[in-house]
Amino acid sequence: MKKLFEPFEMRNMKLKNRLVRSATWEAAAAPNGSIGDPVFKIYEELADGGVGLIITGFTSVSADDRYMEGMMRLSDDSLIPQYRKLVDLIHSKGTPVISQLALGAYYRKSESLRQVEPDEMEKDEIHEVVRQFIDAAARAQKAGFDGVQIHLAHFFFLSRFLSPAVNHRTDEYGGSTENRFRIAREILEGIKKEAPNLHVTAKVNSSDFVPGGIDEEESLRIGKMLERAGIDSIEVSGNGTSVQGVRAHRDEGYFAPFAARLAEEVSVPVIVVGGFRALDTMEYVLNHSKVELISMSRPLLREPDLPNKMKADPNVVSACISCNGCYSSNLHRCIFRK
Repeated sequence: MKKLFEPFEMRNMKLKNRLVRSATWEAAAAPNGSIGDPVFKIYEELADGGVGLIITGFTSVSADDRYMEGMMRLSDDSLIPQYRKLVDLIHSKGTPVISQLALGAYYRKSESLRQVEPDEMEKDEIHEVVRQFIDAAARAQKAGFDGVQIHLAHFFFLSRFLSPAVNHRTDEYGGSTENRFRIAREILEGIKKEAPNLHVTAKVNSSDFVPGGIDEEESLRIGKMLERAGIDSIEVSGNGTSVQGVRAHRDEGYFAPFAARLAEEVSVPVIVVGGFRALDTMEYVLNHSKVELISMSRPLLREPDLPNKMKADPNVVSACISCNGCYSSNLHRCIFRK
């Protein structure tokens, strides 16, 4: 029987438990991606709180990405010392950490940084994006991160590129699932070659939940393509992730059914996020499927020490009420925290 609070090992990492802090955008970095005390405090609280693995918030691979404010970045070598300081802080608490590498959108430099969608991109621009992800992963390795997560979800750039609702290209980067996946495969294979010490995971949509987008059947195919390309683990999410009104034992684990299907199809560890609030619900998913890890986001904004609380008392449930007020607050803090 699997327990949430038991050690778990996967490629290049030893976790003290099966609970993962899912990447959560903090909006706390400077425009160039520099980080300081506010970011260090957020991650120190999380590491002290008892989670088994931390995945950092949205970390852009491009200095030109203007999709969101306050994004962390690994787009320049000059940023490596700051991120090494962050990694060292988290490691000092005995917690491994993965950098979520992402791109909000591609901005064409020759047109005053105009946002360009996949259909409009030249092939050399696609190759530039691939290179940006590989270079960012190499910086993550130099900074000491245990791994990187390729963000293929939530309709950010790579998610849109994968989606047939957005990508209508007629060349080798469009059309079939295999062609639309090509950019992700090139990124993954490049990272594996140039940053071999990293655990490489990917965050995927179980469904795009838009007309003509990726559905669960195509997402299963993408999961198997990721495995064949060398992925080390997969985190399941989906568009419209932050469902409101979730409570313990009510509407929890809304992506768990798909994650269970995927875990039957791949041999790498599957992680699932989405509305978990109670220990018994999480352990039910672990023990009634091949899913190996549970990840949380909003509950850890309200209670960074929730893992320690649950470990001490299995009846403790998250105080998060899924109001989504955190998304409009300073540093995306829970509005109920003092």
